[in-house]
Amino acid sequence: MPVRYYDWIAHHARRTPDRIAAVDLASARRHSYRSFDDRIARLAEHLCRRLHVGRGDRVAVLALNSTDTLEVQFACGRLGAVFVPLNSRLTVPELAFIVGDAAPTVLVHDDDLAETALAVTARCETPGVLRLGPGGSYERAIAAAPRLETSATVTLDDMSTIMYTSGTTGRPKGAIITHGMTLWNCINLGGPAYITPSSVLLTVLPLFHTGGLNCYTNPVLHAGGTVQIMRAFDPGQALALISDPAAGINVFFGVPAIYQFMAQHPAFAGADFSRLIIGGVGGAPMPVPLLKIWEGRGVALQQGYGMTETSPAVLALDREDAARKAGSAGKPVLHTEVRVVKPDGTDAAVGELGELWVKGPNITPGYWNRPEANATSFTDGWLHTGDATRVDEEGFYYIVDRWKDMYISGGENVYPAEVEDVLYQLPAIAEAAVIGVPDARWGEVGVAIVALKAGQALCAGDIHAHCGANLARFKCPGTIHFIEALPRNATGKVHKPTLREKFGAPGSLDVAGAAAP
Repeated sequence: MPVRYYDWIAHHARRTPDRIAAVDLASARRHSYRSFDDRIARLAEHLCRRLHVGRGDRVAVLALNSTDTLEVQFACGRLGAVFVPLNSRLTVPELAFIVGDAAPTVLVHDDDLAETALAVTARCETPGVLRLGPGGSYERAIAAAPRLETSATVTLDDMSTIMYTSGTTGRPKGAIITHGMTLWNCINLGGPAYITPSSVLLTVLPLFHTGGLNCYTNPVLHAGGTVQIMRAFDPGQALALISDPAAGINVFFGVPAIYQFMAQHPAFAGADFSRLIIGGVGGAPMPVPLLKIWEGRGVALQQGYGMTETSPAVLALDREDAARKAGSAGKPVLHTEVRVVKPDGTDAAVGELGELWVKGPNITPGYWNRPEANATSFTDGWLHTGDATRVDEEGFYYIVDRWKDMYISGGENVYPAEVEDVLYQLPAIAEAAVIGVPDARWGEVGVAIVALKAGQALCAGDIHAHCGANLARFKCPGTIHFIEALPRNATGKVHKPTLREKFGAPGSLDVAGAAAP
């Protein structure tokens, strides 16, 4: 018999009604679990009675971070509807594809994105629209509506969310997220991240991304803790909030770029991290030199690994091992199975590279309207992650790089993350990325794209010399390009398709010339 889904906000509204559930930092709104529950119940009633949202209908949100986004998520749960968060950085044509694919009954948007939202809804003929902000139709609806008194009977197997993955090629895919997946992620992350009712999380990643929504926003709300939502990440503001005893922040999560920008901020040296119980990091390989910088400030960043399709937690590094196993993503979380699989389909041995496969109740049942992706992404229930991975003799997993980012130079596999890690050892480098480009002699060679810290000087010859002293010759980038800043997506990950488009032409040389593998 399917297990019923229960609403966490409603539960904590009964159990600890006066505890603060969510703080919207941009507007200074503070919602107790009682008031949060009331707003969600009134929003659900309006969506149901006025906008005709029912079981299985989609409700999209196009907004910068706000507690309102969380209200939409939970209101959808009470109706059996499906929450569809949209990437706020996408263009009208990109959003029109996603909205056309998901076909939402309602699109909720904020003032800052009104022009884009209205253009998309006009193209896609979206029936209902709600505008966030003071005086907007969203607030008027909540103020006027009675509470939804009877929620739909929803099970853990029912779809809760469609989350579109950014992808590096082709059209984005809508990963189907069930209520069960989100619950299992709360359980899987709750222990390693030390999440309790006393947790106070600063959310800086966008809520349209699984990192912002589920690392650790939903787990903290599931536990009855408090989430403070930053509208858009600002390193100085984040450091000030973490340092402020009145804010009480003791839980934080970011992708490597978030920690890099904070470490480079002038306020980093004087920031107070003494209240942080957990500083989680994931989303991309973490440069070990950056881990060491934070370790020097008394923060052993706890690495982990996951993806949209896995809820996202798959691997987590225990706090006690964070420094000793710097660079590892840890071991599998409680309710998840993993394999490291070689190209021939057999399991890799200790220390041997393979692709990480994942299986368990936290894995997506598939992609929305994409049967071809469902057919190629799974083998006997195992999800192919596309990430090159190895396991050490103690059972710790290391995410080496994306399989598709690997290139072959002179017959040898080169993983850009390893080369980037060496580049970050140079103090003058603020950002670095490596891509493989075609080469007539070696098949492919590496190209390094580097941004320097303000006021720092470094020439291509310095970088070639450093790589030559620390890497096998075939791993050394043949060409160095200097730019002001690397292109990044909305979550802060380096957007390598943009770099390949700009710097991927074969045979290009920098002023220092190419070093042959």
